Amino acid sequence: MRILLVEDEPTLREQLRAGLVEAGHVVEQADNGRDAHFMGDTEDFDAVVLDLGLPLMDGLTVLQRWRAQGRSMPVLILTARDNWHDKVAGIDAGADDYLSKPFHMEELLARLRALNRRAHGLASAVLRLGDVALDTRSGRVTVQGQAVPVTSHEYKVLDYLMHRPDAVVSRSELTTHIYAQDFERDSNTIEVFVGRLRKKLPQLTIETVRGLGYRLVVA
Repeated sequence: MRILLVEDEPTLREQLRAGLVEAGHVVEQADNGRDAHFMGDTEDFDAVVLDLGLPLMDGLTVLQRWRAQGRSMPVLILTARDNWHDKVAGIDAGADDYLSKPFHMEELLARLRALNRRAHGLASAVLRLGDVALDTRSGRVTVQGQAVPVTSHEYKVLDYLMHRPDAVVSRSELTTHIYAQDFERDSNTIEVFVGRLRKKLPQLTIETVRGLGYRLVVA
């Protein structure tokens, strides 16, 4: 997933960033509401982790403006443990879930996986297409129950496509969602990852749609 992390406390933000990156996610960051609003309004994210107590523009206002502008990405708000007013206000403003501080990183990751599944109409943590299964909890890929080794970037490409079966996904979209902004991006490498996946997952067909991108279908 490509995640926007919005937190003004430097230590917590770095801890969250490190945990998300370790779990295989692409993370962009903002430490104030003004920048967060701009990034969420102009870029595509699979999910947002949003603290409410932000400088320049509070998180609730950021969320309300996103929703008023038609931005529908899943938003997980962070709140103080006993501040139920923030939870209610956040949900009413359009948040999809909330997490009270302090929390365990494993719970944050599980909630983000659930938000991503629901955003694509999926109920299970294990994505299946034909004989191929991808476990979003463990990062394990299997074909007919047999484990298939994939690299981290191959996994990210497959995960993104399996969340969008039969949909055409452009190379630039894949590039954006598997590389952070500060990474030297090369859309040509997407072709390499797709080629490797085609060899490893013969039960699936990653179609090349000329001029548009790729589509994942059952062979």
